[in-house]
Parts: sequence; structure tokens; C-alpha cells
Amino acid sequence: MKTYTFYTTIILLACLTIACNGQKSAHQTQKTKAQVVPFSDPKNRGDWRLSTEVSDEFDTQEIDEEKWYIVGKFENGKPVYKHPDKPNKKVWKGRAPSQFSGRNYRLENGKLILEARWEPDFPFSEDIVTPVFGEALPYENITTPCIIGRKDFKYGYIEIKSKAANAPVSSAFWATGNNLEFDFYETYGGTINPNKKHLDNQLWWSIRDWKNLRGKPTYTEKKDVGFRIADDWHIWGIEWSEKGVKYFIDGKLFSEVTAEEVTAWAKENRTEKPLPEDYNGYVATKPINLWLDMEIFPWHDIPKTKAQLEAHSPENKKDDGVIDFEVEYVRVWQKK
Repeated sequence: MKTYTFYTTIILLACLTIACNGQKSAHQTQKTKAQVVPFSDPKNRGDWRLSTEVSDEFDTQEIDEEKWYIVGKFENGKPVYKHPDKPNKKVWKGRAPSQFSGRNYRLENGKLILEARWEPDFPFSEDIVTPVFGEALPYENITTPCIIGRKDFKYGYIEIKSKAANAPVSSAFWATGNNLEFDFYETYGGTINPNKKHLDNQLWWSIRDWKNLRGKPTYTEKKDVGFRIADDWHIWGIEWSEKGVKYFIDGKLFSEVTAEEVTAWAKENRTEKPLPEDYNGYVATKPINLWLDMEIFPWHDIPKTKAQLEAHSPENKKDDGVIDFEVEYVRVWQKK
């Protein structure tokens, strides 16, 4: 009788454990489902389906290099600029004076942390390239990160949760396609230029035509978002279709533009050369690859010393020479 009671108790406990685990698993599944719909569409009225090929939660020990190309990975003590999928294509080394380094990131507490570093001893390229925008400058003193998505996609809802670097360096999320550049944001979170303090609160996004306009915008917006961007985490969402773009910040519609309005803007503002009557300024109609990077924008300000780069850093981090741009996730949804 005692043996029977003992085994009965064991079976009951096992059943209770399974039931509890089942409830926990169901709860976790519900939580996961709640987390993988666009922040601006919590009931998923848009019937969005998460693209796991492109999306990344950054909750692993290493960057998934099947998804991302790390620009400037080191080989034999030097950064190498060779795209794994396009070995014959010239790889951009970054906007001088900063240069892309494959060492400037870390994965920490389920986040991707991209780093701009004061690193004068870095093996900088001796090339001095005249950029399309700005003056020709040598690579020196500052290294920055760049990772590029290896999987392309066309149309969908793109979302990133991030915290911009509190420094005179850009924290950028953008994309490229065939003769297309799609800048979701190029935030400048902590300028040291007293004449440009407005940049700390400004969203700058644009669509650029590299075939007909050498990268100049066919549409761009520079708007005050109502808060200092580097002070906290924010969720940026872009709904992109053949009809146009809707831009969301922290779940709320911030701006929208139709394809026709983009073309009208281009014809009104691109006055460098006459555009054909049938010109279509909405060039964002091709597959794109995502980019995450940091750059120095010489037309804003250039940190000339480590102290200038770290001017807004906390006191306990003012001498480490490292500035962080933090990303919790990048997600892309598409229709069926």
C-alpha cells in the first residue's frame, strides 16, 4: 500500500509539472507572438508576417554572419574589405576621417552595441578619396562600425529599437539597392558644434537616386522629433510599399508620403539639371539590403581629440575612447 501511494504521488507530481510547464510554454508563446508584430500595429491588422531571414534579435553569442557582412574584419593584423557575396565589388571603407573596422562591436545582454573609437594607432588606409558629398579627407584617429545585411527584400514593415550614440557621430540605419539608397535615419545624437544643437533632436530620412542624380535625394525630411534622440531608447518603424512610405516613432505615425508626392518633391527641389517629364522620383521600388553603421559627418563637426569625441560621455567612461550606438533588435515583416 505504501509503495502504491508513493508511486501515485510521483505520477501526480509529474503531471502537475507537465501542466505547469505547458502553461508556462503557452504564456511564453503568447508573449513571443505579442513581441513579433509591429509596435504600431499591436493587433496586426496589417496581417504582417515576420521575415526571420532578415530580422535579428541579437540575443546570440556571436553576430550571425549568414545574415550580416561585418565590414573590415581583421586578417593577419589588417582590416579586409571584401564582400562575401560580391567579391569583385569595391567595398566602402567609411566616411573619412573615420574608417570602418570589423572590431567595433559587441553583443551584450541581448543587444548589439556598435562602437565608435578614438584609435589613432589603427592601420588606417592611406587612400584619400574625394567623396560625392563633402571634401576629401585622410582616414585618421577614429574607427567606426558597419554591418550590412546579406539577405535582400522588397517592401514590408521595417522596425528597429535603438539608442543613438550621445556623441558627435552619426547613428545610422539605412539600406541600399540597385542605384537606390533608402536612409531610415541618420541621427546625430550629441553634436559639439554650438551652432548645430538642433541636430540632437532631428530625424533625417531620405530616398536617394544614384542612377540619375548621383545620390541626391528625390525626397528627404528633416524634422524635430520633440526629444533628444540619444537620451533614451526609441522604436522607429517604416511601412514601405509601392504606394509610398509611412514613418512611425514609438508606435505613432510621424510622417507619410505617397509615391506621387515623392516625384513632385524631386521635380520641385532637384533643380541642378532639368528632369524628364516622365521622371519617377519614387526609386524605392527595388530589393534592398539593410545597413547599420556610424560615421563622422564633416559638414556638422569633426572630433579632433578623444575628449571631443567623448564630450557627452558619463564621467566614469570619459577616458575609454569608446562611444556606443545600441540596437536591441531589427525586424522586418512582409505580407503573405
